[in-house]
Amino acid sequence: MTDRGGAGLAYGADAGAAGGAGEPERLARAALTRVLEPGDERGGRWLRECGAVELWRRIRDPVGEAERLSGMTVRRLAGYRLRAAGADPERDLAAVAAVGGRFVCPGDREWPTQLDDLGDARPTGLWVRGGPDLRLWALRSVAVVGARACTPYGAHMATTLGAGLAERGWVVVSGAAFGVDGAAHRGALATGGATVAVLACGVDVPYPRGHAELIGRVAGQGLVIGELPPAEHPTRSRFILRNRVIAALTRGTVVVEAEYRSGSLVTARVAQRLGRFTMGVPGPATSGLSAGVHELLRGEGVLVTDAAEVAELVGDMGDLAPSGRGPVLARDLLDAVAARVLDALPARTAVDAREVARAAGTSADEALGKLYELHSLGFVEREAEGWRLTRRPTCGGDARRGGS
Repeated sequence: MTDRGGAGLAYGADAGAAGGAGEPERLARAALTRVLEPGDERGGRWLRECGAVELWRRIRDPVGEAERLSGMTVRRLAGYRLRAAGADPERDLAAVAAVGGRFVCPGDREWPTQLDDLGDARPTGLWVRGGPDLRLWALRSVAVVGARACTPYGAHMATTLGAGLAERGWVVVSGAAFGVDGAAHRGALATGGATVAVLACGVDVPYPRGHAELIGRVAGQGLVIGELPPAEHPTRSRFILRNRVIAALTRGTVVVEAEYRSGSLVTARVAQRLGRFTMGVPGPATSGLSAGVHELLRGEGVLVTDAAEVAELVGDMGDLAPSGRGPVLARDLLDAVAARVLDALPARTAVDAREVARAAGTSADEALGKLYELHSLGFVEREAEGWRLTRRPTCGGDARRGGS
């Protein structure tokens, strides 16, 4: 995980392990999720400077001091107060509890402190649906994101990555969208593994609707989280801003298929800025869906092709991917002299042992001994007084001169 200095230090006071946020703080932050849009850095600065309870009071009080907040305008304050008039945090907390959820905010034991790396753009709080502890799960998590209109190749790679990471004890984080996101979640679920869906809407809103069953499965087996209160629906800007949470929450982000203008690349760029690992799965150079990934790989992104390579990069010491190599052929197991003798045999004619010895640079006796050894292995055969390569090799076709 990145060395969390800078932005994270500004929040040290409310990120303690003991106690958690008090009830007034929780209610104020829950209310402010209906007022402040995700990623509102100006609102985040006000939260840091005067606290959630005071900020909520100032926004609601028509004769308060909200106008004195740095950067506050009459128009902006009017919009905030219009939203605040409809906010009912107790109702929202009851609504999320009804679907098996809760509200987690800075200062709670369950708060993932790596989100503090976002500085003033960190979430006001997170609405969480599901049983596991979000902070513990986030400590060992990887984001797998990519194109919604992915190819069968992209869906296959996302599924196998999700399954492989889950089998290795990693939490797979994605956005529950069509395409790569859904495939990554399904891969993790299929192995009985851990997965987290980060939504751009309320955690009680199944979006996209075609993934209602999938989101329900994620909530039952893992976690569904979001910055927006119950019943809130997504917008285009909220999808983009949601990606910063995915990037900050995880140790690294893997992009599987993405065009040049892709929200997945936004996630990857945020991950890079935060010092997280950024990875990409290569695809055909002729595919527009791979163009964004390849551009990422030309920069600071690391090429990965399977879960073992991802785990090696983001994991702890000893999480090594197996060395890649081609299949071991029978001729690969021959000693150096036997291999030279085999190479010395012409492709189509038979020769005697002395000619083989001359071509192999060895003695006639040693060449003859190796020819008998090669004969027992099926590489060569006798023909009259000479030797030749077997006409129908019994070793998978690898007895041809020069090998495969």
